[in-house]
Amino acid sequence: MSGSGQDFELDDSFSEEEAPFEDETASKAASAKDSLLKRRLIDDLLAERRLQRELKDLEYDFDDIDDEDF
Repeated sequence: MSGSGQDFELDDSFSEEEAPFEDETASKAASAKDSLLKRRLIDDLLAERRLQRELKDLEYDFDDIDDEDF
């Protein structure tokens, strides 16, 4: 490789390279958190609808129940 005649300088300063990587990582983390929050909201709404359907299917009429049955 010494025959190529190119000299390479190594720079220990990574501040310019780390900044976009950190921003990208923070962006991905924020995106993942946002997606998780949206998914939890959707899951909660679906669970609520499922429970409402189950309650509707039960069709209890609490007025017909005598107090003596308790």
